[in-house]
Amino acid sequence: MSDLFKKITSHCKEYGFIFQSSEIYDGLSATYDYGPNGVELKNNIKDYWWHSMVKMHQNITGIDAAIFMHPKTWKASGHVDAFNDPLIDNKDSKKRYRADVLIEEYMEKIENKINKEITKAKKRFDDFDEKMFRETNNRVVENQKKIDAIAARLAKAMSDGDMADLKAQIEEYEIPCPVSGSRDWTEVRQFNLMFNTQLGNIAGEEGKLYLRPETAQGIFVNFLNVQKTTRQKIPFGIAQIGKAFRNEIIARQFIFRMREFEQMEMQFFVKPGEEMKWYEYWKETRLNWHLALGTSKEKYRYHDHDNLAHYANAAVDIQFEFPFGFRELEGIHSRTDFDLKSHQELSSKKLQYFDPQENANYTPYVVETSIGLDRMFLAMISNAYTEETMTDDQGKTSERIVLKLHPALSPVKCAILPLLKNKEELTTAAMDVFNKLKSHFLCQYDEKDAIGRRYRRQDAIGTPFCVTIDFDTLENGTVTLRERDSLEQKRMPIDALAQEISSQIALHNVLQ
Repeated sequence: MSDLFKKITSHCKEYGFIFQSSEIYDGLSATYDYGPNGVELKNNIKDYWWHSMVKMHQNITGIDAAIFMHPKTWKASGHVDAFNDPLIDNKDSKKRYRADVLIEEYMEKIENKINKEITKAKKRFDDFDEKMFRETNNRVVENQKKIDAIAARLAKAMSDGDMADLKAQIEEYEIPCPVSGSRDWTEVRQFNLMFNTQLGNIAGEEGKLYLRPETAQGIFVNFLNVQKTTRQKIPFGIAQIGKAFRNEIIARQFIFRMREFEQMEMQFFVKPGEEMKWYEYWKETRLNWHLALGTSKEKYRYHDHDNLAHYANAAVDIQFEFPFGFRELEGIHSRTDFDLKSHQELSSKKLQYFDPQENANYTPYVVETSIGLDRMFLAMISNAYTEETMTDDQGKTSERIVLKLHPALSPVKCAILPLLKNKEELTTAAMDVFNKLKSHFLCQYDEKDAIGRRYRRQDAIGTPFCVTIDFDTLENGTVTLRERDSLEQKRMPIDALAQEISSQIALHNVLQ
């Protein structure tokens, strides 16, 4: 799996999806730039989320709040006092780690032992019952007990802020430094993740500002502004896409964990007492949103939080199987009324909803859906990356790398390819086709190299359709339309291209 991940990261750079930030200066750790194809894929993911969340719901509207907010915002939200990760250093390698992540990775190693046992058993038995095997195989049962015990102890330590027990666990489990292999650790201490800067040229606490660590608070402080101007009634939602910043102790796994990232969040305001009904609704709805793109259901799973945040009474992650294992892709949280009440108390401004049916004011509860745009990008690239062996009509085999992205997400929708570049009549006709299609969707004109190589280049960036202009085009106005995944080719009139391709790449094919 690590080899696959290396191939994916290399592919992203080679084909203009993601570059290391400031690469000419040897880069900046855990920051990346999205290239020509990357920015298109990223924008298409945004469009899919925004359409499904805002345009498909009468009672959800959007905002775009500022990155800088009044410092009291982060005091009210709890970020100033409680937005910490447990930090530990290895004395030999001088490397810094999150103590909880080291323990979670130790649990993953035990889980990998379970998976190996299951894989071996599947090969031995045709009618393999995995559930029964997990419940009856001694090694699997014992290892699962270990995982459950460690998870419970970790959750308690994190909930209690017990740094000493985190250090004790690392020592008891004999967890080594991934770099040096040493077990010589410092004490565990809290590390606040917020970046801070100064307002203007004022120095000191009175001028301190923070780069927002999440986008949700911009929604909460605008709750009444949005409710009154849109005349929404409970339940209703406010959606936002925006940048957030966290001074991660260790940022790694490419764009999975970065210090500058983008979130797609929706806060759904509900009547107190109805939050669990809506929590279950959004839990199912958001998983269906992912599955609508055609990704296998086995790639996703729910993971309930063992350690709830201070504001939540329920929380679940939708995890995706990345090349490095199942990790959080999206979170659904029941945030209770914590945020609105905290801002109301500190600001002394009323943040309540008047319910005409109840003839009463109350503070709404909130159900949050929050997905990392960069993680969604990585999930789609990881799922789409495919290496194939193809056989032609003469029995010759060849290899191709293809990104089997859903056509609605693909960066380039159609490539226009003249059969030969040294025939002016073909290149002129190809440019005419390009000009006819460019206002409908993003097209790419390519005349360099043999036609087979050009097909491979388009496969590698996930282009769903290629249009080849040949000498028959000059005679009868038809072209060859090639489909990426099936490799099917068919002749069709130039005038029918826009409608044919548009019908295949349209977002309404996946919106629910």
